[in-house]
Amino acid sequence: MIYLWDADYPWDVRTEKICRTLNDSGFAMHIVARNRRWDVAEEALPEGTVHRLRPWRWVGQRFDGVLQFPAFLIPRWAHRLGTVVAKTAPAAIVVRDLPLCPVAIGVGRRHHLPVIFDMAENYPALLRDVWDTGRQQGLDWLVRNPNAAVAVERYCLPRVDHVLVVVEESKARIQELGVPSDRITLVSNTPPRSRAQASRPHDKESPRLVLVYMGLMELARGLDTLLHAIARLNEQGSNVFLQMIGGGRDLGLLQERAQILGLGESQVRFHGYIPSHADALEIVGGADVGVIPHLANDWANTTIPNKLFDYMAAGIPVLTSDSKPCSRIVRQTGCGVVFRAADVDSLVEAVRRLASPKDRKRLGAAGISAVLEALNWEADTSRLRNALEATLKRG
Repeated sequence: MIYLWDADYPWDVRTEKICRTLNDSGFAMHIVARNRRWDVAEEALPEGTVHRLRPWRWVGQRFDGVLQFPAFLIPRWAHRLGTVVAKTAPAAIVVRDLPLCPVAIGVGRRHHLPVIFDMAENYPALLRDVWDTGRQQGLDWLVRNPNAAVAVERYCLPRVDHVLVVVEESKARIQELGVPSDRITLVSNTPPRSRAQASRPHDKESPRLVLVYMGLMELARGLDTLLHAIARLNEQGSNVFLQMIGGGRDLGLLQERAQILGLGESQVRFHGYIPSHADALEIVGGADVGVIPHLANDWANTTIPNKLFDYMAAGIPVLTSDSKPCSRIVRQTGCGVVFRAADVDSLVEAVRRLASPKDRKRLGAAGISAVLEALNWEADTSRLRNALEATLKRG
C-alpha cells in the first residue's frame, strides 16, 4: 500500500497513524514524500518505508525545494510514484491531500490501482483563507490559486474510488458535490485511547492561567484575535500566559504584533516548530486551557484540527471559536467553552469563565471521558479498515 504525502516526512500525525494502522493490519506500507531537507531517498520506519523525491543537487537545495512543490500535475512526482508502484506492487494508492490527487489518479490508472483520497481538509477553502488575509506569496499565484484548486477538486472527486474525511461537515460538503455516501468514510484526527487513560484533569490552584495553542502560525487561524485578547486580559489585571507551539508563514508577523501589543515573555512565548510530537504534547499537558481561535469560515467549518482531541486527551478544557465542527463537539461532550470567532470581547469573557480550577477540572474530565468512550483512534481504525476492504473488493 502506498501513502502519497505532499510534504517532508517525518513527521505528520495523521500520516503516521494511518500508515502504522495499515502496516499493523498486514499491508506493507510505503510513504512517498517530498524531500526539501535532502534526506536519504529511502528509509525504513516502524509505520512503513519512506520513499522521498531524489534531490536535484545541481540546482541547489533551495531551488530544488521549489521544484518539488506538489502542484497538481508535476511530472517529477508522477515519476517517483510510478517507480515506487512498479517496485512494490501495492494494492492501492492513498493520496493526501488535493495537490497530488491528479498525480495519484494518473499513476493509478496506468497501473490499474484503486485510489483513495484522504481529504484531511477543504483545500480550496484553505487557499482562499490565505488570499483573503493577503498573505499569498509570489509562487502562490501560479500553484496555490484557490480557483484552480476548485477546478482540480471537481476533476478528482468523481475519479477516485473512495474518500476519507475527518468530520461530518466535510462529508456533507462533498456529498453536495456529487460523491455518493457509500464512497465516503469518516476517519477523524482522534488520538489513541491510551493517551486519555494516562491523563488526569487539572485541579491546581495557580495565580497564573496558562493557555496553549498548537498548530500553524497563520492569520487565517484567528491568532491575531487571540493575541489581542491576551493583551487585554493582562491590561485588565488578569495573569494570563499563552504558549504558542508551531511554525508557519505568519510566525514572524505574529511575533511582531505581540511586541506591538506590549506582550513580553511573561505573557506569551513562541516555541516555533517542535520536531517531536511528544515534546509538543508535554507542553500541552502542562497548560490549563487549550485554545482553538479559528475563524468561522468555509475552511474551519469543514475540517477538524488534531489539537481539539489532543487537548481533550490531555485533560484540559477546550476554548474554541464557534467554527461548526469544533463548537459542535465541545458542546456535545461538555469539554469546554465556545466564543464568537474573531470577537476579542467574547474571547476575553470566555477566558474569564475558565478562571475556576474546579470548573476546569470538570471540563477536562469530560474531554477525557469523550476520548475514552468514542472519540479515539481505535474507533477510527475500524472504519479505516472497513473502507479499505470495501474499496479493494470493488476494485
